[in-house]
Amino acid sequence: MRERLQRIITFFERYSFGVCTYLGEKFNVSITKIRLFFIYSSFLAVGFPLIVYIFAGIVLDIRNYVKRVRMRVMDL
Repeated sequence: MRERLQRIITFFERYSFGVCTYLGEKFNVSITKIRLFFIYSSFLAVGFPLIVYIFAGIVLDIRNYVKRVRMRVMDL
């Protein structure tokens, strides 16, 4: 049981989008508070904040991809 839990935690840490970290650095708020906000609001709003979180993660991922491509073009 404990190994499964550790695998799940590792999966989310490895493949999370970094939305909470980005928001925490952007607005100078503790990352823990932002994570708790998403967790509690997901229970209250029946998962709607999870949709917002996933959308924000996709946007951040695309943004990072565009930055990497621009850096490669600039190196040429």
